[in-house]
Amino acid sequence: MTTVPIKGIIVPNNLGDIYSFLGYEVASPNQLNEALSNANGQDVILEINSPGGYIDAGSEMYTALKKYPGNVTAQVVGQACSAASWIALAADKVEMSPTAQMMIHRVSVGVEGNVDDLTSALQSLDSMDQTYVDLYSKRTGLDKQEIYRMMCATTWMNAKQAVDKGFADSIMFENDQAPAVVNAYGVPVLSSGAINKIKTLIHEKSDDDSKPIENKQDTDKGQVKKDLSLLLWQ
Repeated sequence: MTTVPIKGIIVPNNLGDIYSFLGYEVASPNQLNEALSNANGQDVILEINSPGGYIDAGSEMYTALKKYPGNVTAQVVGQACSAASWIALAADKVEMSPTAQMMIHRVSVGVEGNVDDLTSALQSLDSMDQTYVDLYSKRTGLDKQEIYRMMCATTWMNAKQAVDKGFADSIMFENDQAPAVVNAYGVPVLSSGAINKIKTLIHEKSDDDSKPIENKQDTDKGQVKKDLSLLLWQ
């Protein structure tokens, strides 16, 4: 039995260094694929505590889990929100800690451009919403209209509610009678401009680290954070 952690924001492979540099815990397709490869067909436990993240990365991770030949059990130990919820549902069995939460909602996106760009974005959002309505409905057995209403309402479920609705199969430590709690936070989505600026900052830092120690100066951490904040808001 191999335990594979799915912790933090779900991100594409090329953005992992960005979010890690900002201090965020991340999970990416490459990380999952490596872990599954090392598991080599053994049964796997996914230990999930994630607010969700990028749809394309989540889809890749969902697909990898569905293709995995061994048995997969998802254990939601904190939260499984948005993209992390359907990563959990890729498992053969879903267990939730008594204090865990699961959340489903409609897809969101940042878009800019002319009216055709906005129309295209609207169409893509509708298409993705329908994809996850179908996925949740098939996994839970709930009517698609009920699933859609839950997504529109941004529905949070504690362990008992998730089991009752069919999103989870069982509650871990059921005899402990632990109370359910909610601890929610949003997923920061960086603009392309901010990403480019941060990558430049990372590379500059790497260049500085490669210089001889006598040429280095102590960096004030507060100033670095201030500079980074300015980059993000420019």
